[in-house]
Amino acid sequence: MAGKFEILKDADDTYRFLLTAADGTLVAESPQFEHLKAVVAGIYAVRENAATGIIVDQSQATRPAA
Repeated sequence: MAGKFEILKDADDTYRFLLTAADGTLVAESPQFEHLKAVVAGIYAVRENAATGIIVDQSQATRPAA
């Protein structure tokens, strides 16, 4: 079974989506969207870009001193 996108409506009438793996593990949570059409467009964008996105490892990048 594949993962799934869940659309949620928050108390302030905004929308967001969760991407969960087949085992129920939370993979990603979107920012809030004002309209349902926008959250659906966000899901389509993630689906399209995740399949073709490159991996950029910046874990060893130099961080500026705090």
